[in-house]
Amino acid sequence: MNADQINALPYRPCVGIMICNLEGRIFAGQRIDSHMDAWQMPQGGVEKDEDPRDAALRELEEETGIPAHAVEILAETADWIPYDLPHHLVPKLWKGRYRGQKQRWFLMRFLGDDDLINIETEHPEFNRWCWLRPEDLLTRIVPFKKDTYERVIREFHEQVK
Repeated sequence: MNADQINALPYRPCVGIMICNLEGRIFAGQRIDSHMDAWQMPQGGVEKDEDPRDAALRELEEETGIPAHAVEILAETADWIPYDLPHHLVPKLWKGRYRGQKQRWFLMRFLGDDDLINIETEHPEFNRWCWLRPEDLLTRIVPFKKDTYERVIREFHEQVK
């Protein structure tokens, strides 16, 4: 695919989840499908006719094992936040149908104990996880998501404290 073809593609509707614990640390998982550092917050596609808030709670449990009753939704981003994939990845992901993702982000406060977190789910996304300070999270993510993460952290900054 050339650049013009990629730029003509739509964005995949997706949700992102910033889970913070009571100490203000953010959940991050190392992607299971990457041999290099590729940490991220939970995220996933919005199914047809699915409400983004419902998608966020579904993805939360699918990726972390955290049930909806163990979180409080504190905020959501005002707008969808898009990011573009590096061009070499576009044909490899989602059958080449999307140029990247547009994400509605949700800030959730984790109210449970860490033993509720179980990344060994039916379709695991992560092979390990940890709680990070926001500035440490930004040093561990893949470069093409950094602008998105900076924007999300900035938008949710006051509620994470």
